[in-house]
Amino acid sequence: MKQGIHPEYQKVVFMDTSTGFQFLSGSTKSSNETVEWEDGNTYPLIRVEISSDSHPFYTGRQKFTQADGRVDRFNKKYGFKDNNAAE
Repeated sequence: MKQGIHPEYQKVVFMDTSTGFQFLSGSTKSSNETVEWEDGNTYPLIRVEISSDSHPFYTGRQKFTQADGRVDRFNKKYGFKDNNAAE
């Protein structure tokens, strides 16, 4: 392998900004922010919007940000009925 072309691999702490959940993992990303981890060491802190703690696939619950989405507006505009809706 060529020397000097690969990014530095280090341990970093990822923090889910919506829930505050943190986990330690290896990454090539770096940050100016640092945080002290449970083992007493200081690691770079990377803030993420979604993690396994907040993603609906892992949590089993859906968070709706907009009640009337694009598909619903299209169906209403052109008169289509939702076949999955309870009658």
